[in-house]
This record gives sequence, structure tokens and C-alpha cells, in this order.
Amino acid sequence: MPDSIHLSPEVRDALASARPVVALETTIVSHGMPFPENLATARALEEIVHAGGAVPATIAVLEGAIHVGLDASQLEWLASARGVLKLSRNDLAYAVACRKSGATTVAATMICARLAGIRVFATGGIGGVHRGAAETFDISADLEELSQTPVAVVCAGAKALLDLPKTLEALETRGVPVIGYRTDEFPAFWSRSSGLPAPLRLDSPAEIARLLLAQWNLALPAGALICNPVAEQDEIPAAEIAAYISQAVSEAEGRAITGKAVTPYILARVVELTGGRSLRTNIALVKSNARLAADIAVSLALRGFDA
Repeated sequence: MPDSIHLSPEVRDALASARPVVALETTIVSHGMPFPENLATARALEEIVHAGGAVPATIAVLEGAIHVGLDASQLEWLASARGVLKLSRNDLAYAVACRKSGATTVAATMICARLAGIRVFATGGIGGVHRGAAETFDISADLEELSQTPVAVVCAGAKALLDLPKTLEALETRGVPVIGYRTDEFPAFWSRSSGLPAPLRLDSPAEIARLLLAQWNLALPAGALICNPVAEQDEIPAAEIAAYISQAVSEAEGRAITGKAVTPYILARVVELTGGRSLRTNIALVKSNARLAADIAVSLALRGFDA
């Protein structure tokens, strides 16, 4: 394990004793939600993972050190600090070398989880192929990471602001198993269905654990995407949210917002346009994903697979 990685005592003990561990990202804390909802949600996710029988490992880079498992003061600082970097594969080493502080995206969290020996990770929604990518080449590094890092990512599908058909096609091309959890449809973050079929379906954490073990025993390099639809009572139907997304995307283009700033801008704008409803949905879905991730991690541990 690189010297730059610091495990919290709880995470270190869990990994040493082959107990289940679930990685949690921090972009949702620093860039995805406003304060204090971000801090309350981060704490709730850790509690949910604990309640599910696993150990939470919230990941961030603090002054150049990769922390796998944050204490209360570190999490509070991250939730309220300004100027925190949004780290992906391309600038994770920069933050470590230059002793910067940053929150980890899906891609960066997968990298850090793998280095620590953690194989299950819960997030909200992954990035993917952005609308207009044929002209902009704006494609999230999450897709490349899923193709080469053997970590299972539990999510509510891809963020609905993306080009979802192209995102699914890119995942297939990269050899990433995309699993609908108790659904035949690919979920779209705030919405239970995107109108697209889920390539695979499994109906229990035990079945998912068996697939993951088969994937890794075959030495296939990809991770896996477990798509857990938001609960029906919490969703915003796709037809309803589409107008808000279109407006937010158009405004982002008009303001020449590009790169890593696009998704946080659109998410925040959709929160405004929906009067906070999309934020409530976001919180509900990421909590649901944490529950499922804990169940999968426990199922893996029962089969003798560390972490």
C-alpha cells in the first residue's frame, strides 16, 4: 500500500480481520450538496453502512494524504471548506504531490478503494457520456475507471443529465457488467427508469456477490455497475425532470461552463428549479445505495472474500 494512504483505525482493523467494508466518495459532500445537508447525509451514509454490518470508509485527500475513513472533524471540515478540489484519475497524483486537499469522484474513489483493498463502493450516480460529446469529447473518467479497476459500484444508474444510450454503449464496449437490481430497466438517477433496458438483472445481494466473485476469479479487469433504482415514493419521473434538466444544460452551455464544473452546476440548478425536491431524491437514493452496498459487502465476506 502506498505511503500516501492513511487508513482510519476502524478501517484498518476491519481489513485486517477480513470484515466487510464499503467505500464512500466525498464529491457528494464538497460539490454535490449544500451545507448542512451534505454533512448530515455523509454521516447518515456511514450510519447506514454500520447498521448493515459493514464498516464505512469515506475517502478524501487531505493535505496530500489519501484518507480511507474520516473522523468527525475531518468530515465536518470537508463539508464546509471552500476551494476543495474535485479529484479524478488525472489529478489525484497532483493533489498528493502538492499536498492539496480534495474530494474524490467515482473514478478517484475506485482507485483509492482498490489500493486499500476495498471492493465495494456506494455512490449516487456515475458520470458518463455528456450530451453533445461528439463535438465536445466530454466523457467522464468514471467509464474508463470502471473498465480497469475491479471495484463494484452501487449507484442509481447514470446521472440523468447525460446521454444515457451512449453511456450504456460505452460501458458495454469497455466490458463493464451493468446489473439492474430487481429491475429490467436502467435507472436514471432521480427516476426509476430511463426507458432503456438494463443489460443484466439480479435480485439479491447474494447473487450479486456470486457474479462479482466470478468476474474477479476470471481475472477480468473491469469493475461492475450495480444499478439500484430510487424508491418509487422518492423518485421524480423522467418526463417531469426532463424539462428541468434541459433548462439547466442550456444555461450551462450559455455560461460556457465546461469540464468538471458542468455536473455540479447542473445538479445545483436542478435543485433550484425543483424547489429542493431533486435534493431530497438525491439523498434518498444514495442512502438506499449505501444499504445495498453493505449487504453486498457482507455477502462477499460470508463467501470468504476479504473486504
